Amino acid sequence: MDLSVIDPISLFVGLVAAATPLLYAAIGELVVEKSGVLNLGVEGMMIVGAVCGFATAVTTGSPLLGFVVGAMGGAVLALVFGGMTQYLLSNQVATGLALTLFGLGVAALVGQPFTGVKSPRVAVVHLPVLSDIPVIGRLVFSYDLVIYLGIALVAAVWFFLNRTRPGLVLRAVGENHDAAHSLGYPVIRIRMMAIAFGGACAGLGGAYLSLVRVPQWTEGMTAGAGWIALAIVVFAAWKPWRVLLGAWLFGGVTILQLNLQASGFLSWLQSVGIPLQAQYLSMTPYLVTIIVLVVISADRTRASVNAPASLGKSFTQTG
Repeated sequence: MDLSVIDPISLFVGLVAAATPLLYAAIGELVVEKSGVLNLGVEGMMIVGAVCGFATAVTTGSPLLGFVVGAMGGAVLALVFGGMTQYLLSNQVATGLALTLFGLGVAALVGQPFTGVKSPRVAVVHLPVLSDIPVIGRLVFSYDLVIYLGIALVAAVWFFLNRTRPGLVLRAVGENHDAAHSLGYPVIRIRMMAIAFGGACAGLGGAYLSLVRVPQWTEGMTAGAGWIALAIVVFAAWKPWRVLLGAWLFGGVTILQLNLQASGFLSWLQSVGIPLQAQYLSMTPYLVTIIVLVVISADRTRASVNAPASLGKSFTQTG
């Protein structure tokens, strides 16, 4: 085992990049859940955003347009979910699961002609002087624009939810939609806007996955990232800045297991009599997700205090 091949700076840079799709999907889902809606279709919206963004970027040669169309694809699928749950009053859990299955199927069909094709390169932002600073330059100033926008989005969502009137109204709708309606707030319209925003963020996260992280189209390439994003929202106790930390945690686990495989960690374990296979390390992010959710679920009081009171409850307009 040669741990010297693991560069801490490269590890952190890879961590941030791996966390970006999770960050976008989770911060979008946080806003949706703050409005009182539980959308389990994040995985479906991410994969649709991934295929729409990739297909657009390859066809037009513009990664920027790919990100825009990827966000639009996620938002359109989210609005389908919103129409069914908010106007037709279908069950949110069942509709979200159906949305994921539908998104995976559509993406597999649309993405067939693009399998194995390389996407246009997304340029890293180079800041004169700052990017050339030893260590700090690589740690802070060596990313693409989408990563910086993701961090800025977390700050914007925090400010919106805690320092603006529309944000407080959205939170009020999530806490008690009947009381919000009695005060004259358009509950369904507010929730639909939140759902569209969450879908756009998930689609953007999916587009980043196919245009930057891989970068190519592969069927099922989200590989459970949408479910991890849902877990991050719970892990973060519905607080934006904790979403950032949660995304970095799960992204770090993903990158660390890849680096351990490259360092010969598995061979070393086998040499000391532990027959660990690569598949066990690959499942580490999902195992960590399960452990975190079990730990959080053990404290039912904490979970009930932080979760929006009307989360998952349908609103029926009367009068």
